[in-house]
Amino acid sequence: MTAYHPDEHDMIEEPAARTPLRPLARVLHARETGGNPDTIERENRHARHEVMREKSRRRSEGRLLFLGLAFLAAFTVIGARMGLLAASEPMEPRSAAPGAPILAQRADITDRNGRVLATNLVTHALYAQPKDMVDPLRVARELAVIFPDLKEEDLARRLTDGRSFLWIKKKLSPEQMQKVHEIGDPGLLFGPREMRLYPNGRLASHVLGGASFGAEGVHSAEVIGTAGLEKFMDARLRDPAQAAEPVVLSLDLTVQATVTEVLDTGMKMMNAKGAAAVLMDVRTGEVLSLVSLPDFDPNDRPNPLVKGDPADSPLFNRAVQGVYELGSTFKIFAAAQAMELGLVNPNSMVDANAPMVWGKHRIKEFQGKNYGPLLTVSDVIAKSSNVGTAHIALMIGGLKQQAFLKSLGFFEPTPLEMVEARSSRPLIPARWPDIVTITASYGHGMSASPMHLAAAYSTIANGGIAVQPTLLRRNSAPEGTRLLSERVAHDSVAMLRGVVDHGTASYARIKGYSIAGKTGTADKPKRTGGYYKDKVINTFASMFPADDPRYVLVVTLDEPVDTAGPEPRRTAGYTAVPVAAEVVRRVAPLLGVRPEIALPAANGVTAVSRAN
Repeated sequence: MTAYHPDEHDMIEEPAARTPLRPLARVLHARETGGNPDTIERENRHARHEVMREKSRRRSEGRLLFLGLAFLAAFTVIGARMGLLAASEPMEPRSAAPGAPILAQRADITDRNGRVLATNLVTHALYAQPKDMVDPLRVARELAVIFPDLKEEDLARRLTDGRSFLWIKKKLSPEQMQKVHEIGDPGLLFGPREMRLYPNGRLASHVLGGASFGAEGVHSAEVIGTAGLEKFMDARLRDPAQAAEPVVLSLDLTVQATVTEVLDTGMKMMNAKGAAAVLMDVRTGEVLSLVSLPDFDPNDRPNPLVKGDPADSPLFNRAVQGVYELGSTFKIFAAAQAMELGLVNPNSMVDANAPMVWGKHRIKEFQGKNYGPLLTVSDVIAKSSNVGTAHIALMIGGLKQQAFLKSLGFFEPTPLEMVEARSSRPLIPARWPDIVTITASYGHGMSASPMHLAAAYSTIANGGIAVQPTLLRRNSAPEGTRLLSERVAHDSVAMLRGVVDHGTASYARIKGYSIAGKTGTADKPKRTGGYYKDKVINTFASMFPADDPRYVLVVTLDEPVDTAGPEPRRTAGYTAVPVAAEVVRRVAPLLGVRPEIALPAANGVTAVSRAN
């Protein structure tokens, strides 16, 4: 009998067939050849177990790999989430409308030379979550020590009345923040803040105004302008697209500091309750300095007055909000208009015989003087004759006078980039009879601000072209309307030069610099009607250098009195003029105005020594 041996083809044909432990063919073959069939069974059993172990190993390895990948992914997600939570700020409901983004960035403000006037500072606010506090009473006690303006009893009540959130301080110094840290209570938390910083303190405070917080959350706060240029240009300063570009002002920080120092000293020496000064470039209208005293620190802006006279508050801007009867400073406008109309020239003689009777009114000169019977127009300005100016104004007529004063800007708020300027209107008579024509010609019966006066004097100083004042730096002079011919403007400046040379402003004669200007002394009106006899507003409107004016300076003092002499003196010639002269002496070199040097006479002999 021939034994059967499965060939390779048979094994390939049935790869999935399970091999029997005792295959019949091999058992028969083993018996024929004297072999042991049990060995065949052991071999097949061993092969079967090897296959089962290999399958089990592969299955286990696959399960372990899947489990390892699952753990890796889980720990990665958990770790990333923990890092995100650790880096995030605590979130609380905003005090503003929900869903509105809070814009904290605000552009810087600089002077014309790039020196910072207003910028941003990163600080922190302090708030509490009373439910997380360990000992609210101890926290209240220690916070009252750190912040003396907080009352311990009030703070303790608010920390224990069940609320979940409480603002404690909107701005913290680094020292205060460290002391709060040392309290160590988990219910005290800090939120980042970007606050407005004014590094120069009080300097230019009325121009800048100030800023405060608008919409707030613990993670951010909106900074908004509250007054001055900060409020007027709030949209521009908060524009994210322009946040990197500072707003460049026309102010010169060095000049501003000098004017402030001199004006403050002069105000105290003249016993005045307030003062204002405006320095303007007559060609461009740029305001190089604007000062109002008393002033304030915009970093700690005081609250406005709720009663009494607004002018008693340091927030009151006397340069633009203060509308005063500016007195005899207006006389040059009557003279200039009359010359422009061809009615007079500087040497024309006008009636100056005082007192002047007009209906039931008597027009008098200061201290009852009489400069008449006749004066030249130049002497009317130099001697500050009310009667002479009144006759000139009557030549012009009320309608033309109104039109000219309106063209100079005296009927509208000044177009200055400050909310206070845009809301301060001059006080104009409702009717304009002849008596108003007379009184308005010498600065009574209508009121305007020192800024109005500076712009009007700049029109005369620059050759007769109307000037619009600005607090923003200009690269070139804007086109303006011509109101006076160059000849009339030149003659008007010459008249104002005469006021300093031999008129009421003789204290403005200083060595090295020629000044032209006009004094103005006006009695302060009473709220109940009439005028005070011992309270005045004194103004000196000037321009320099007088031979080719480049700058106009207006200085106004509120209720000044010079007590240096045997009797009190309240006129502008003794009070406002010396202060303005000192301002010019100090700021002219800063502005690049060279001093005038008197040369020796052509026929003079100069001694020269020669060293051997």
